[in-house]
Parts: sequence; structure tokens; C-alpha cells
Amino acid sequence: MKFQMIHENLNVADLERSIRFYNEALDLHEVRRKTSEDFIIVYLRSDVGDFELELTWLKDHTQPYDLGECEFHLAFRADDFDAAHKKHKEMGCICFENEAMGIYFIEDPDGYWLEILP
Repeated sequence: MKFQMIHENLNVADLERSIRFYNEALDLHEVRRKTSEDFIIVYLRSDVGDFELELTWLKDHTQPYDLGECEFHLAFRADDFDAAHKKHKEMGCICFENEAMGIYFIEDPDGYWLEILP
């Protein structure tokens, strides 16, 4: 039996703000959307892979999400690490750098951490 990872879900407070962030910061684009009267789910994907990021907006969830100690993250490999770092620094979204390991993290509008690797 084999399993393939296909998506990761993140719940977001402001769907359009999050879509703009992921488009600008990581070049992820909407590939499909599911809408009901209670929620909207948007799937984002890059041009270089099949894995999708699922953003879920819940109509009745008006408070910020409690991310606990935020000891989880998604990781992205950058084909031009220096250019990515420059862009994210200009965006003001770098939240942690580990120069010894050669990596850094950016934070999305809801507080989720995203690791950037060379």
C-alpha cells in the first residue's frame, strides 16, 4: 500500500489577504475553490509540484486562531534562495533566521510559520 501527500490545510481569518500573501511570498496560485454558506476552501499550488495548500475560511470563526506554541511548519525549497530572502525581507515577513543551518522562516498573516530552504 502506498500513500501520496496531496495537501495541507490551514484555517485563515481573512481568505483574500492570505491568498495575496501566498501568491506574493511563495508564488502559489488558486487552482480550485469550494464554497458553501458556512465556509470557503481554496486550494493553492505552485507551478513546480502537485502538493497543494488548502486554505479554509469559516464564516462563524471570527476570533484569531490559537496556534499553540506554533511548533509546526511547512517547508518550501527556493530555486534562488538569495532572491527569495531579499523578497521576504522587503515584505517584512521573516520571523526567524538560522544562519548556521542556512535557512529562515517567514510568517503568514495568521501566524503560521513557513520554512525556506536553499
